[in-house]
Amino acid sequence: MADVKPLKALHYDLAKVDGLAAVASPPYDVIDAAERARLLGRSPYNAVAIDLPVPFDPDDPASRPVGDPYEDAARRIDAWRAEGVLEADAEDAVWALSQEYTAPDGARHSRHGVLVRVRVEDYETGTVRPHERTHPGPLQDRLELTRATRLNLSPIFSLSTEDPWPLVEPALAAEPWGEVTDEDGTVNRVWRVADPAVVAAVVERLADAQLLIADGHHRYETARAYRDEIGGEGPQNYTLMALTGLDDPGLTVFPTHRLLSGFSHDPARRERLLAGLEELFEVAEVPRDQLDPATAEGVGVFGLFDAAEGTARRLRLRDTAELDRRLAGKPEAYRRLDSAILETLVLTGLAGMSEEDITERRGLEYAKSVPDAVEMVENGIYDLAFILRPVPIEQVRAVAATDANMPPKSTYFFPKVMTGLVFNPVG
Repeated sequence: MADVKPLKALHYDLAKVDGLAAVASPPYDVIDAAERARLLGRSPYNAVAIDLPVPFDPDDPASRPVGDPYEDAARRIDAWRAEGVLEADAEDAVWALSQEYTAPDGARHSRHGVLVRVRVEDYETGTVRPHERTHPGPLQDRLELTRATRLNLSPIFSLSTEDPWPLVEPALAAEPWGEVTDEDGTVNRVWRVADPAVVAAVVERLADAQLLIADGHHRYETARAYRDEIGGEGPQNYTLMALTGLDDPGLTVFPTHRLLSGFSHDPARRERLLAGLEELFEVAEVPRDQLDPATAEGVGVFGLFDAAEGTARRLRLRDTAELDRRLAGKPEAYRRLDSAILETLVLTGLAGMSEEDITERRGLEYAKSVPDAVEMVENGIYDLAFILRPVPIEQVRAVAATDANMPPKSTYFFPKVMTGLVFNPVG
């Protein structure tokens, strides 16, 4: 059972910062130095000042600034509280979030969720689960920031098998507490819902939920490490999450495409790969504008763009015999995932990549759009692009019901949940 609670949030006094648009920021892991400077130019109180104290690479000691950026973030928070820029709620509330957005495919959607505290569980309990394997992330950076600030600054985006939105929607005021439009044009609206009856209903509804981490696996790993480090019972046992129901009509999932390198200077390796593809897949050359297999039906259908020939091809798995042999013991829902098929038959099979190669992205990169993937191949940065279809929500749910986790970057959830909406005290 999920242990979900409301929160006594620390949040901005919007009257003192010229509204939420001035202080909200994208998640720290998509911000570069130029973007950070632009956000701080919008307001010195922008959340990026504390969520990304300085733009350095935590894996490169030489890039560390003089002084302690984490303690600097903590001092800023204390100063902002003293100025009244940040204020702490005295009563529990859940925070409702709507996001009106244009998806990468051009369609308009409205996604809904709630911001709450969720008890940090080990994955083995099955209550909170990763939905895919993750690449190593900056755990130490996030852990040091949590130690210094004693806050969850950025929410983890998770999917819930129980949908809380129908319970909070009737309680929403006509005007939101805050509103901000992000760089992708997504209109984010936030409401504070403190009605005890509504809060209790949300907590009760979510008690039966299984939660799947969609975005923020590294933040969840940080929450687990911080919980274990502090020990005992207390606020450190909970972390900030934005929960969206798997049944929410505005929930969309997009693919992440695979880019391979290391073939242009090794013609023999390239020929072995292409010959192997001919054996395992039906291969047909298609016009460039049909490279994307998004609407194709069947098991194991991909687009392939080849730098050497500048050609677009459609791949369709001939049969599942070899796939089922290699993935014996894995649930059927996993064996029918395009990302699992590509990883098993092509990446670790024909291309000879190891699991460590995939984890460390050696000879492998990702693209979130077909044009980006094609451009990087045409520019010679990568040699081959494999174009994937979106994973249907039903398939996400089916895999989640098993003990298997999808391969890395199987899904791309859009839009992101912004930082700065609320902060959650953990100490």
